[in-house]
Amino acid sequence: MRLGAPSVRARLSLWHAGVLATIICLFSAGILLFVRARLYRGLDEQLRHDLATIEKVYREETGDLGELDNRMGMTLFEVAEGQTVIYRTAHWPPPSAKPYRTMTAADPSHRVSVARDETALRETLWTLAVILVAGVPCAMALAMAGGYLLAGRVLAPVGAMADTARRITAESLSARLPVENPHDEFGRLAVIFNETLSRLDVAFEQLRRFTADASHELRTPLTGIRSVGEVALQRPLSVQEYRDVIASMLEEVDRLTRLVENLLLLTRAEAGRIPLKPVVVDLTELVGGVSETLRVLADEKNQEWTVDSGEHVTAACDASILRLAVMNVMYNAIKYTPSKGEIRVAARRSSLGDPVIEIQDTGPGIASTHRERIFERFYRVDDARSRDTGGVGLGLAIARWAVEANRGRIELESEEGRGTVFRIVLPRS
Repeated sequence: MRLGAPSVRARLSLWHAGVLATIICLFSAGILLFVRARLYRGLDEQLRHDLATIEKVYREETGDLGELDNRMGMTLFEVAEGQTVIYRTAHWPPPSAKPYRTMTAADPSHRVSVARDETALRETLWTLAVILVAGVPCAMALAMAGGYLLAGRVLAPVGAMADTARRITAESLSARLPVENPHDEFGRLAVIFNETLSRLDVAFEQLRRFTADASHELRTPLTGIRSVGEVALQRPLSVQEYRDVIASMLEEVDRLTRLVENLLLLTRAEAGRIPLKPVVVDLTELVGGVSETLRVLADEKNQEWTVDSGEHVTAACDASILRLAVMNVMYNAIKYTPSKGEIRVAARRSSLGDPVIEIQDTGPGIASTHRERIFERFYRVDDARSRDTGGVGLGLAIARWAVEANRGRIELESEEGRGTVFRIVLPRS
């Protein structure tokens, strides 16, 4: 049977105990080696002192070596001149049954050797080693227990975040993870998760609003088609009346088709499935071409249409995508400018040298409360008026995407009752 992987808390405890055990073992070994070196250094100093004492007595009076033997007690020594032994203690050479540490001083005339029993020293070292070895398991047990408790306290915020995250669903994206300390690692992680949840909440809200708006927009033409068809079936009609019914239904179908096409365009654009091919484009020529296409709509409303073509302005962009933006903004100006109003279109350079396309109208203007949302999908300043003019609230959203896709920006200046200026600013070629 395959055992499951240990928890993070268990792994932290094991790592903590292992690292601490390694440190304790190294520290214990260091202490043992240090004490051993100090003890043997002291024993060697005693041996050197014995050598100096024996050497002094030997040089002053050889006969006093026996008296020195009685005074030195446990120290064993031997004094020899060449192969002749001058004096040696009773138990010289040191017996092999006990450990002795020896030291010898020699010159051409004589040799002095001393030995001291190191049994007590070894017993001391052995006792210290036993104490240290016995202490390592105890230290490891305490380290594991302490590490387990410490890991539990450290990981407590993670558990709280996990419990909160488990309760968050698509309906409760407004909930946030608890942040005890925003400056530590877990706190920063919780802050990042909360920021992600905020973005998801905004995205879900936009998706819900988009779905509701799209459903509403799709339902309107479908309801119109159904109503016209049901009315036509309730009574016999003349050929002309049937033609009018079919024309009304085709008008709604056309509106439905444009809505679906615009939705598909925005969806493909956000998915990055519309490749751009930037080239150097003559903006004056582009504005003139779009103006000629839409001028007939302005003529139907007796609007005064002016194109300022005083200078040739170029920019690096995708001409077809930018044309889509300009056409939507111009169509929006025609749609909301009243009969006999004025629309002015120009391509020029700003004071900073950036290429600019400007569309100015004398329409009703946009109130400040609507300016921030005017580029949102399906947003209308006046729902009733937009439906009368056939708008679905996607033109400016498409225009903003088309401009931003060309690394530009679209600006809005408007005063309620005094017209609107849309300004498309593009990067220099």
